[in-house]
Amino acid sequence: MKRLIVRQRPDWQSKFEELGFSFHSMEGGYWSEGVCYEFTVAQIDHLEEVTQELHEMSMKAVEYVISKELFPMIGLGEQAATMVKGSWDREEVSIYGRFDFSYDGKREPKLLEYNADTPTALYEASIAQWVWLEDMYPKYDQFNSIHEKLIDAFNIVKRKMPIVSRLYFSSVKDHEEDLVTVEYMRDVAGQAGIETKHIYVEDIGFNPDIEKFVDLDDEAIEFMFKLYPWEWLLADEFGKYIRPDAITLFEPAWKMVLSNKGILPVLWEMFPGHKNLLPSYFDQSKMGDSFVKKPLFAREGANIEFRRGASVISTEGTYGSEGFIYQELKELPSFDGRYPVIGSWIVNGLAAGIGIREDDTPVTKNTSNFVPHYFID
Repeated sequence: MKRLIVRQRPDWQSKFEELGFSFHSMEGGYWSEGVCYEFTVAQIDHLEEVTQELHEMSMKAVEYVISKELFPMIGLGEQAATMVKGSWDREEVSIYGRFDFSYDGKREPKLLEYNADTPTALYEASIAQWVWLEDMYPKYDQFNSIHEKLIDAFNIVKRKMPIVSRLYFSSVKDHEEDLVTVEYMRDVAGQAGIETKHIYVEDIGFNPDIEKFVDLDDEAIEFMFKLYPWEWLLADEFGKYIRPDAITLFEPAWKMVLSNKGILPVLWEMFPGHKNLLPSYFDQSKMGDSFVKKPLFAREGANIEFRRGASVISTEGTYGSEGFIYQELKELPSFDGRYPVIGSWIVNGLAAGIGIREDDTPVTKNTSNFVPHYFID
């Protein structure tokens, strides 16, 4: 695994804008043109194997949490618990998720967290870096079958829906990154033959006469993909109306078990000493003097505390009231003073590819750069 400085494509901004990748330069430069990571086949094969194994372990963890009624421990209340159990029993379809790894190409990848509900950087990993590869290194390959597997996933979704139904795609207003991601997912669903429509979360209503969520034309929304966290949905005014006979949502409710940091101590309890897990607990007293403190529902690097002895680095945010977990400190590897996180995608239940985010600090934030990759024989 190497970090390389390479030539910049002279027309990369305009090419991305033609593709709809409109936020390539947000915060002064989100996409890292002129930089890439090179992997070997063996390293990519190993990342794929680890991702698949962790997915299977995570599915067992959902069963474990449900059977042991561990919902309060992972910050889920009575309504959420009921929804999780019902969703799991109905075998509701999951489309995707993203495992985040600390990996240097030499030692075992270590799971930092699982973004199981609303993972971002999907468009960048699926489309943007593939276009970069075709322009720059067409003779090389990339761990990236995300697009094809998404089509497979939506074909399964289509079989679950009545023929005449429509799948809505929803995101919040005034968030360009989310809109691009959702519109990409909508396009993929269309390629799978599903009728689609976009609606902003803020524009969704509820019609008590028919007990259905509705769009601005008062049309019932029976199936919806949401780029909006489950815990936010349930906290909203209309959250109490979310029932299986009212609406089917993607990602499904059982992903609430996997989309909070509480799954990390659960996995460690179930698979103690596993080579790809870090020791993680709900109780700080079980940690040494070096650990990371993470809120159960924090996003984009908010409210995280890194402690190494007397040295403490923390990030700001609005999370933490729901509780914390404590994970052994595993600093990201440094390549030329940059700290990469490997985001490894699971799509339709299969390892599907990676995207890399890097920063000049060990904390990956929403402003961290996206860097493309390729692998060689």
